[in-house]
Amino acid sequence: MSLIFYAMRTSGALASFDQILEFAAIRTDADFQEVERFDAHSRVLPHIVPSPSALFAARIAVPRLNNSLLPSHYGMVRSIRAKLMAWSPSTFVGFNSLSLDEHFLRQSLYQTLHPPYLTNCDGNTRADVAKVIQASLLFAPAALIIPRGSDGQLEIDLCSVASANGLIYDKTCNAINAVEAIINLAEKLNEKAPDLWSTAMRFSKKAAVVDFIENELVFSLSDFFYGKSQSWLVTLIGANGTNSSERYVFNLGVDPDGLAALSDDGLRSRLAETPKPVRILRINAAPILTAEADAPANASGRKLDTAELERRAESLQSDEAFSERLVRAFEEIQEPKALSSHVEEQIYDGFASDEDIDLMERFHAVPWEKRSAIVSQFNDARLKRLGRRLIHFENPKALDATVRQQHDRAVAKRLLGTDGESPWLTLPKAMAEIRQLLATASPKDITLLRDHHTFLARTIQRAKALIALPV
Repeated sequence: MSLIFYAMRTSGALASFDQILEFAAIRTDADFQEVERFDAHSRVLPHIVPSPSALFAARIAVPRLNNSLLPSHYGMVRSIRAKLMAWSPSTFVGFNSLSLDEHFLRQSLYQTLHPPYLTNCDGNTRADVAKVIQASLLFAPAALIIPRGSDGQLEIDLCSVASANGLIYDKTCNAINAVEAIINLAEKLNEKAPDLWSTAMRFSKKAAVVDFIENELVFSLSDFFYGKSQSWLVTLIGANGTNSSERYVFNLGVDPDGLAALSDDGLRSRLAETPKPVRILRINAAPILTAEADAPANASGRKLDTAELERRAESLQSDEAFSERLVRAFEEIQEPKALSSHVEEQIYDGFASDEDIDLMERFHAVPWEKRSAIVSQFNDARLKRLGRRLIHFENPKALDATVRQQHDRAVAKRLLGTDGESPWLTLPKAMAEIRQLLATASPKDITLLRDHHTFLARTIQRAKALIALPV
């Protein structure tokens, strides 16, 4: 299977409320030999305020934001989707992509009326070089040099790791340079720790993860939190009935015999305490897994001998009623997902129906003048909201003048943050941010920052003027 290495530059760090400004990808064979590359850009969306800090760090100048020669966000996403689908099936590989870039890509697809799960459907799989680097700290510590910051914490970011290992990467360069750095790191990992890279590719596939955890009585699961590794020797005890990508495992460092006699209330209380007896394993997130014999030295349960570990695992496997009770109690103590009124945060509230998916395909195939009629046919309220917004951004003349003015005012209120709670960056917040940057800026940065200040001030004036228009 081919590999698709990708990276992006964005307007900020909020995947739900920021946007991709540049997307780059390089398709390679399994030996990292380039087959084809792709690079796409877009203008800033009308309802998004780019983060001054993000733009400053990436050295993105104001003329770049509204360059009329660049495609709209919708146009860019259409080209990205077409290219990635033409390259599929493949394994998609980024850097910290499972935590961030993946969500930006999904939001871009969702907000432009495309099915969002492109990278893990129809034979596609996902991997993350940052996760492989984290695994290397446990299983192949000599594979790469991982720098530490002034606070002593490991710095597992692309720029720091690439520089520490002799690779040329400047985070102020374009996204294609980031992709090249990711490929170079993957090559180094494969060269220095081939078994580790092979395992990462194996567990990029959900089916391989499921096969492993269902056939290994005892295995290790590792993860990283705040720059530190944690590992557990575990056994599978059940699945999440509402999320097919989640499994529940039991931490064998905890003796299950001590839990079986607890009341339901007592069991729920104990499952919330440390060390946590039950953990979630996401089979579609390239988990770090090994056989029991290869578990890290610090893994919970590592001090127990194999016989005791197997006894504990077998007691859970053989007592189906108790395993179900553990799963039920664990699910009962989980925080319920908060419902959001913002359509961007409703992306995971359900899948689009087959009928709506067909309508989405028709939406993109007809002239803009006919798309409002298709939007009105959606069963999913989210798609109706997104469709109307998309028409307003892409071809406002297709809307009635009164409706167009309503949309313009709604965008202005959103930008100014005058329409209630605003989880996104508003113009006043951005203006405060740019003033702080200007207060400490070096002489060489003043012009760039002042241009952003002027851009924000003019955008504020336009937004206020729109709100002031008579209804």
